[in-house]
Amino acid sequence: MAQPLSQTTIDTVKATVPALAQNGREIVAEMYKRLLADPEIRTLFNPSHQNGDSPQHVALTNAILSYAQNIENLPVMAAAVERIANKHVGLQIEPRHYDHVANALLAAIKAVLQEVATEEVISAWGEAYWLLANILIGREEQLYQDAAAAEGGWRGWREFRIDRRIQESADVMSFILKPSDGKQVLKHKPGQYLSFDLDVPGADKLRRNYSISSGPSDKFYRITVKREQGGLASTWLHERAVEGTMIKAAAPAGEFFLKSGPEVEVVLLSAGVGLTPMISMLEVLAANNRTATYLHATQNSRHHVMPDIARSLAARCVTFYEDPNSEDRAEVNFDVEGRITPQWLARNTNTDQAEYYICGPKGFMAMAVNGLTGAGVEESRIFYEFFGPAQDLDAA
Repeated sequence: MAQPLSQTTIDTVKATVPALAQNGREIVAEMYKRLLADPEIRTLFNPSHQNGDSPQHVALTNAILSYAQNIENLPVMAAAVERIANKHVGLQIEPRHYDHVANALLAAIKAVLQEVATEEVISAWGEAYWLLANILIGREEQLYQDAAAAEGGWRGWREFRIDRRIQESADVMSFILKPSDGKQVLKHKPGQYLSFDLDVPGADKLRRNYSISSGPSDKFYRITVKREQGGLASTWLHERAVEGTMIKAAAPAGEFFLKSGPEVEVVLLSAGVGLTPMISMLEVLAANNRTATYLHATQNSRHHVMPDIARSLAARCVTFYEDPNSEDRAEVNFDVEGRITPQWLARNTNTDQAEYYICGPKGFMAMAVNGLTGAGVEESRIFYEFFGPAQDLDAA
């Protein structure tokens, strides 16, 4: 068990809150500059998330400030710790990586705060960092062991072969992945993702997460990937990763998965390629004869992914097209023209009892989570997953 912090350390860390509130973004930018200078650590990060205004920088800034503010009451951060631990397991973070982060964080605090960052402050933050780091290391080790011990499970990276490619829409493709050793794979929880260690010619090694878009199976996984403009990994997958290509994946991970029991009404809510975990959930719900409402928003039929699968699985499927093209027909391709709104959700779903599972881009997530809480839905009935780094939603 981790040694508790002394009252002196607690007081010293709390005293830095005003300086962190004022200079946190600069500290985080300095920290990332140091981390990304290390080739081993740079592999763990998506370079498109590393500009000074990136959501990843904002999220870490807020996390550091929140940690300092709650240093005497760490249980309030339990949900954040679980989310971080799951993300780390997906990326195959190891205890040795924490040394790199400690060095970068403490050096950044000292460089930015200067005279405020006395020896006492740096020492206190070092103790506080390692307290949290050891909590995360312990939880991550438990998750690694659980995945390795489960039937079909493994630890570390496992080689998979792209068995089939399926063009789902203009810019989205599915990949059927089978293990190269021919053995069973771990049945994932519907909603979880796989993390990949990709060797892309002309680039550093890339680590990426993609939700599993198929129901639990011990034989294969399916991922469904949108080709992002300028995206190194997604472009490589779409253009170069032909059938037969080998890629390395970690075991399924993530705390966003279907939790509801058979007595609970379920509403699945997605936008764009955020439908991927929802298809997995719908397969499980349908297999267990459970009804579900599925609401999906996309631009038009050209960008609508897996429409027939969704309609065949969901008891109630409502599709929103923001910009129907000339060939789209209401009540044929789509049900509602325009965007999903908080008002529509309040009028057309059971906000008094239903549990909501949400996945999509940042703006959509903010609308859905904040709209539902504004309609009186308790946070305990709202589950959500983010693309990329966790965003700083007001409701989070």
